[in-house]
Amino acid sequence: MTATTDALAAAVNAENAAIFTYGVSTAFVSAARRDTVAEYAAAHRARRDELVAALNAAKATVPESAAGYTLPLTVDDSVSAVKALLAAEVDCTVAYRALLERAENSVARRLGLDGLTDSSVRAGTWRVAARISPATVAFPGRPG
Repeated sequence: MTATTDALAAAVNAENAAIFTYGVSTAFVSAARRDTVAEYAAAHRARRDELVAALNAAKATVPESAAGYTLPLTVDDSVSAVKALLAAEVDCTVAYRALLERAENSVARRLGLDGLTDSSVRAGTWRVAARISPATVAFPGRPG
C-alpha cells in the first residue's frame, strides 16, 4: 500500500461509518429532515463507490464495511440524531483532508477535495439544525 491508497482506504472507512450513521439516524430525525437524510446518505454511498473504484484501479485492497459501527453518542431522539450526523460528517472531513495531504496523483487529490467540500457543506447543514454557531469552520478536517 502507498500513502495514497492508505488514505483512500481510510476515507472508505469513514464513508462506511457515515452511511451506517445515516441509516440509524433515519429512524429518529423529524419527518421534515428525512428527505435530506436520504439525499445525504445517497451522496455518501456514491462517494464511497468512487473511492472503491480508485482503490480497485490502484490494485489496492478495499476495506470491507463492518457489520456495525459505534456511534459517538446514543441516538434516541431527533437532537441526538442530528449530533451523530454532524459527527459523521466531521469524521469524513478529517479523512478527506488527510487524503488531500497524502495524495500522490490528481485523481486522488480531486477525490479528496470533492469529499472535503461536500462533507463540509453537509456538516454546516447539521450545525444549523443543531443551532451551533458558527455553522462553518475555517479549516474543515483539521483535528481538534
